[in-house]
Amino acid sequence: MTKKIKIITEATGEVIAELTEKNPKTAEAIWNALPFEASANTWGDEIYFSIPIETDEENAQETVNMGDLAYWPPGTAMCIFFGPTPMSRGNEIRPASEVNVFGKIPVDPKVFKKVRAGSKIRVEKTE
Repeated sequence: MTKKIKIITEATGEVIAELTEKNPKTAEAIWNALPFEASANTWGDEIYFSIPIETDEENAQETVNMGDLAYWPPGTAMCIFFGPTPMSRGNEIRPASEVNVFGKIPVDPKVFKKVRAGSKIRVEKTE
């Protein structure tokens, strides 16, 4: 059974995401650390925020897909990708450096465009 998480902000309400099998160590570390809450940072069409885990690169990627959830090892941060970043070339979505993709938002992730820097963001397990 696929594990699901809720990403909650005032601007978006609850958004359900699914953990993937692509990077199982990263996904398990994040699952075990839930719930957590942080202040959102924005970088182009990406939200990122510090989370209470530290793990190494695992099948790290230089580019990601729309709606990917990833862990950024250098910043010990969770990232939500919903469009190009300042590092993107053309239509690609490029993080600041390689990330471990661990999840996917199955609905339109552009809802996260409404989230502003400094907004509270909470991530928890679904029931």
